[in-house]
Amino acid sequence: MAVSRNTVTTVAAIKLGIFVLASIIVTGTLTAIMGSFAFGSQSEYQAVFSSASLLDKGDDVRVAGVTVGQVTGVEIKNRNDAEVSFKIESDVPMSDTSRAEIRFLNLVGARYLALTPGTGGGKKLDDGATIPKSRTQPALNLTELFNGFQPLFQALQPDEVNDLSMNLVKVLQGEGGTIGGLLEETASLTNALADRDQLIGQVIDNLSTTLQTVDERRGQLSSLVVELKNWLTNVADDRKAIGASVTNLSSLTEEVAALLTQSRPFLKADIAQLDKVMKILNKPANQKELDQLFDRLPVALARQARTGTYGSWYNFYLCDFDGRIVLPSFGEATDKLLAPIQQRLNNLAFYSKESRCDLSG
Repeated sequence: MAVSRNTVTTVAAIKLGIFVLASIIVTGTLTAIMGSFAFGSQSEYQAVFSSASLLDKGDDVRVAGVTVGQVTGVEIKNRNDAEVSFKIESDVPMSDTSRAEIRFLNLVGARYLALTPGTGGGKKLDDGATIPKSRTQPALNLTELFNGFQPLFQALQPDEVNDLSMNLVKVLQGEGGTIGGLLEETASLTNALADRDQLIGQVIDNLSTTLQTVDERRGQLSSLVVELKNWLTNVADDRKAIGASVTNLSSLTEEVAALLTQSRPFLKADIAQLDKVMKILNKPANQKELDQLFDRLPVALARQARTGTYGSWYNFYLCDFDGRIVLPSFGEATDKLLAPIQQRLNNLAFYSKESRCDLSG
């Protein structure tokens, strides 16, 4: 019986091991495929662009639409350019005529680096070589492109806008294989566009108006560019002072933070007391007193202003008095004798009948 149980356990363990091994192999294969992992030797290159906006580390490097590597870094070079580092498979041919372009992967803004062979033969690039800016091209400016076609897009359905926009981007990026797709989309929309010729004319008018406005203000535009260049030059000359200001601003921020930290307990106590005061003032009886106070306040302020006009002083008169006087204690027997007097002294009040004390006028 024991032998039979050991046999069953061994067989189950072997099956479990086979299942785990198969799962690891399948998972590793899917990870390698979906993660675009490369196997074998790789070569690293750099490319200098005038702009590498939104191109990030880990983005694909493609040749003819096939992923052959990944972007390894994007850094600023010479203060005006961007240097993109990337690794590709060593068997990908790279010569001194090869070109690098940043292209849109989708309309959301994802980008990838496309490598294209140059015209004619060229010398093979060494590992670590740099593609100069003369053989690179940044991504399209979709904002300007879509602004020009905005009236046209407003007349189309959302899915039609997406298809047409993506095909426009691909065609303008030089992907010749998508021209047929663009023509197919254009043909499918011909009937709809024929009914919207006014909108197409509006697109052309908008573009013409924009160019005409720029042409009419070419002097101001030129002056703006020159002034902007001068301003940036001055900013560059004062970069040390600006850097010092940023450092001082950091110190100021720390001091303000410390000050707020120190004053926070006092503010907390003040707010708590203010809450108590507001609860007291919110009582109906106190609200009535406040209403009476605010009713009399304008008259009182007017009288104060009228009194102050006589000179740089105020005349004050004692018109009424309310109070109490507490006698000192001289012992229990004496306190009993003085109790009637103390009772009268507990409520002292008098007032003046002079006209200046009349509050009604």
